[in-house]
Amino acid sequence: MKKMIGITLAVLGLAAIASAQDIRYNFDQETNFAKFKTYKWVDLQSDVKLDDLLARQLTSAIEAGLTAKGLSKVDSDSADLLIGYQAAASQEKQINAYSMGGFGMGARWGGGMASATTSTLTVGSISLDMYEVASKHLVWRGTATKTIDPGVKPDKRQQNIQKGVAKMLKNYPPVVKKK
Repeated sequence: MKKMIGITLAVLGLAAIASAQDIRYNFDQETNFAKFKTYKWVDLQSDVKLDDLLARQLTSAIEAGLTAKGLSKVDSDSADLLIGYQAAASQEKQINAYSMGGFGMGARWGGGMASATTSTLTVGSISLDMYEVASKHLVWRGTATKTIDPGVKPDKRQQNIQKGVAKMLKNYPPVVKKK
């Protein structure tokens, strides 16, 4: 019984992780992020072209997040940072294992049947890049990855975008530890 409960909890834990957004970031530890006050959008090459509606929703969420971090959008070449994003998508196989029986009347431990099904999931990633204008170097990159549910309603999709951007920008500006 304890073994089955442990397996069930492990499967539930994996399901929760699979539906969560995976957030990663990296930055140039030599960069003084306090000096950045303005940004300008640039187009970056991307594996996946987002439709106009999704692109506007993503851009709006990023702009709101950057504003909350104290950065202002400018359209001139006097910006401190150049900001752009790239989208990618991949296909992954998911294995769903089920156990039936084993606990009913007259069943022995280890009895019952097990079966498994597979399904294909689409995993989408957005990478947000920040380039310092003066040096033309990449100084910060954040990436959000999530399993895409094509049947999700528009309000839930927007909520997922905002949540992912907020989690991605949580570590901007980064804290540089003194040496």
